Amino acid sequence: MKTAFWQRLDLWARQLTPFGLTLALVVLSVVPLHIPGFARVAPLLALMAVYYWSVFYPSLLPAYAVFAIGVLQDCLAGTALGVNALVLLVTYGIVLSQRRFLVGKSFFIVWLGFAIVAALAMAVSWALVSILSVTLIDAEALIFQYLLTLGLYPVMCWFFLRWQQAFLNTE
Repeated sequence: MKTAFWQRLDLWARQLTPFGLTLALVVLSVVPLHIPGFARVAPLLALMAVYYWSVFYPSLLPAYAVFAIGVLQDCLAGTALGVNALVLLVTYGIVLSQRRFLVGKSFFIVWLGFAIVAALAMAVSWALVSILSVTLIDAEALIFQYLLTLGLYPVMCWFFLRWQQAFLNTE
């Protein structure tokens, strides 16, 4: 009886891993680093996590979890409530619709898919923030943020893969 409880608890903890890691990345992304101008170009860690888990383990990161992550990111970052939630949900939907194409492909194809999805997500985010603030937001910082996000994706992908091998694939 006690063994079954611990096995269920272990399984439950493993299934919450993608959600927990993504939440941790949201919190990490809003930690002040005291680097001048870095907040404007900080990489979109939550977007990377949502993309990765949507491709490889979509059942462990359902849409309601993505929505909750987006709302938390909005609250912590001080953006208009719902902007990041909508962007992450759109990303999640696009990735799920293209998942069949992405699974089993080389890393370069998955990275190229992320580059396209990240560009679209950042454009939607820029448009929403510009509309809500009734002014055009400078896109220069957005370009650097995109490049930094795109450059950091392989590192985050490696981290997620190691985490997946260590915690999700053990039986």
